[in-house]
Amino acid sequence: NFYANMVEAGEAGGILDTILNRLAGYMEKARALKGKVKSALVYPAAIISIAVLVIIFLMTFVIPVFAEMFEGFGGVLPAPTRLVMYLSDLTKQYILYAIPLFGAVVYLFIRFYKTDKGRLLVDSLLLKSPVFGPLIQKAAVAKFTRTLGTLISSGVPIIDGLNITARTAGNKVVENSVFSVIGSVKEGQSLAEPLGKQVIFPPMVVQMIEVGESSGALDSMLDKIADFYDEEVDAAVSALTSLLEPGLMVFLGVTVGFIVVAMYLPIFKMAGTIE
Repeated sequence: NFYANMVEAGEAGGILDTILNRLAGYMEKARALKGKVKSALVYPAAIISIAVLVIIFLMTFVIPVFAEMFEGFGGVLPAPTRLVMYLSDLTKQYILYAIPLFGAVVYLFIRFYKTDKGRLLVDSLLLKSPVFGPLIQKAAVAKFTRTLGTLISSGVPIIDGLNITARTAGNKVVENSVFSVIGSVKEGQSLAEPLGKQVIFPPMVVQMIEVGESSGALDSMLDKIADFYDEEVDAAVSALTSLLEPGLMVFLGVTVGFIVVAMYLPIFKMAGTIE
């Protein structure tokens, strides 16, 4: 609908070439924005997944070798060693059940997220999360203003533009907010007035849209807002990466280091006894 409405408006106004150029620019910026958000979300997930796989490998294959060796030592093993060996036994015992259970949880989550209630709940929780919430909100505002600005500048009526923008928002909270705005605009209110009642849109965005409406330059103002929030997403991704990268590395190092030290403590203890 987004592309069809823009092409239709371009044909009606005799500016199809201009509209297609705008579409190309929109697609380029939308793809770049999506890539930035994905990189911010995928990186920590990848590091955590690697950490979990490394720990499972250690618990399943490495720790049992040490455990067999320690059986002939006699005496009481250090508490950290006993803890790691206990966790290793649990891992070996339940790993075959954990894998299909994890797959079932992922499958059920995907099914749940495909429902309207599921998407609304998950998107709401993501927006409220202290780590990813601000980034997701900025990306949502950038996409909303970029899409609506492109449609309006191409001659698509404001109501049609809002409908298309809501359906292509990619976030159920934003979608519901825009649909609630449409009813107010149909009743004759300005766009800024009902937008100000939606918590997803910051006051600065509402004020800039109000200025754009009063000056008759709403489309260009929406583009300026989108450019601003694109830069904000860049800054948020950089800050998030610089914060998470050392934190995740420290977590991985401390976890693996604890396991290694716990396994070598009995050896150090035995060496001290021999001396």
